[in-house]
Amino acid sequence: MAMIDFFDRGWRSHPRRPAFVMDERARTYDEIGELSCRIAHGLLAAGFAREAKGAVLAGNDPGAWACTLGLWRAGMAWVPVNPRGTPQECQYVVDSFDCEAIFFQRAFAPLVAALRDKLEKVKLWVCIDGDAEGAPSLEAWAGAQSATRPEIAVDLDDVVMVAATGGTTGMPKGVMNTHRSVQTFVAHYMMAITYPCDVVPVNLAAAPMTHTAGILSLPTSARGGTVVVLSKPDPAALLAAIAKHRVTEFFLPPTVIYRLLDIPGIERADFSSLRYFMYGAAPMSVDKLKRAIEVFGPVMTGGYGQTEAPASIAYLRPDEHFVDGKLASDARLTSVGRPNPLIRVEILDAEGRVLSTGESGEICVRGDLVMKGYYKAPDKTAETIVDGWLHTGDVGHLDDEGYLHITDRRKDMIISGGFNIYPGEIEQVIWSHPAVQDCAVIGVPDNEWGEAVKAVVELKPGATVDGAELIALCKARLGSVKAPKSVDTVAALPRSSVGKVLKKDLREAYWQGIERRI
Repeated sequence: MAMIDFFDRGWRSHPRRPAFVMDERARTYDEIGELSCRIAHGLLAAGFAREAKGAVLAGNDPGAWACTLGLWRAGMAWVPVNPRGTPQECQYVVDSFDCEAIFFQRAFAPLVAALRDKLEKVKLWVCIDGDAEGAPSLEAWAGAQSATRPEIAVDLDDVVMVAATGGTTGMPKGVMNTHRSVQTFVAHYMMAITYPCDVVPVNLAAAPMTHTAGILSLPTSARGGTVVVLSKPDPAALLAAIAKHRVTEFFLPPTVIYRLLDIPGIERADFSSLRYFMYGAAPMSVDKLKRAIEVFGPVMTGGYGQTEAPASIAYLRPDEHFVDGKLASDARLTSVGRPNPLIRVEILDAEGRVLSTGESGEICVRGDLVMKGYYKAPDKTAETIVDGWLHTGDVGHLDDEGYLHITDRRKDMIISGGFNIYPGEIEQVIWSHPAVQDCAVIGVPDNEWGEAVKAVVELKPGATVDGAELIALCKARLGSVKAPKSVDTVAALPRSSVGKVLKKDLREAYWQGIERRI
């Protein structure tokens, strides 16, 4: 299937059903579908070639998503631009990925005006929600175009998305995903999530649609469901939307889930409509996961993926959080689930050999889910995809039940006194302390040990804890080698737009002028 086929499947079966709802306004499949067709015809009339790049600079908004659908319908590739990124990041992504068309919201008109002369490759500027200087409104630009579906030849290996990923070092790389890789994600998702035929899926898009929440909307559209769109993951608005719209499925990163769990009286909220509450994009505290199961019910769904293998390397389904009707062991709950069926996942050593059950090494993936490569970076592609294996950079193992466990990012590993120390297990212990909202464990320079383990902790509002208490807790559970040697408390940990703690930013403060040899 082509990317646009997933939306069109829902459009054909339920043309007058709401496809998207935002701010009390419902937009039907007919409305969004016809708008995307007009956009596609406008792009084709402007002469854009197959796989030409088009960016959408917007927050969560159905009109912005219609522009993405229009790019796909015209055979072009979507470049998501982080609406919370810096002007420099925006310029780099648009220019380096050779964007030729940009759809933007009026809120970003000042940024567009500042960057316009620097982005010489861009041939078309369109303002999604009104007029802007030097750019027609989407309504005026697309209004005269045909609302019929254009017939476009599709190759499954055509690039449909070039998404920026920064990794741990350097400037963002452009991950090229294809019809083939994204349809494999959709297949994995729909294998994992099942409903009775009389239940209409309602997906809540609270996380940024420029990231996981965007492609997570595709399976909902394919089933003729409704996507409820929030402009940002505001906890109060999110809770209200679940009850009001009878939301059945949604995704949030752990950091936002932690904020939800801290809302007074959340146990009394109505979550009876929920079937699947997916968490992922960063490790989750097992203690907070148990609390989430108490609050939201047996609906929690773990997900593991990467931009290079979109959103579905492994899932931990709701039922797999339990064994014989009781909450599963911590060992099960800290896993990311079993690898999904349309790919092969193995643990490889440094020489590329497949390791046995229980042995720790790099998690590697092969199959149709894997990206085509990095845009205009064959050297980086060759470093990441070796003999058909995507090297994720994550360290982990498979247990004897087939569950995949991520120990840590390879570059986050701490080498202290000759010992390899993985921050993830230390963070799990610190997360268990009732005063801790979130934490990150990093290695900092040490003259004696090379690196020393440091915990950087974000506390719950009004809470206090002594660093010595957290160190003692870790010593009791993990021993002195793995226990932090120091603890720093910060008001807020640095995070990406999708909620990942930016350990690279944390480390920089401690490693200035010192080379870290990992």
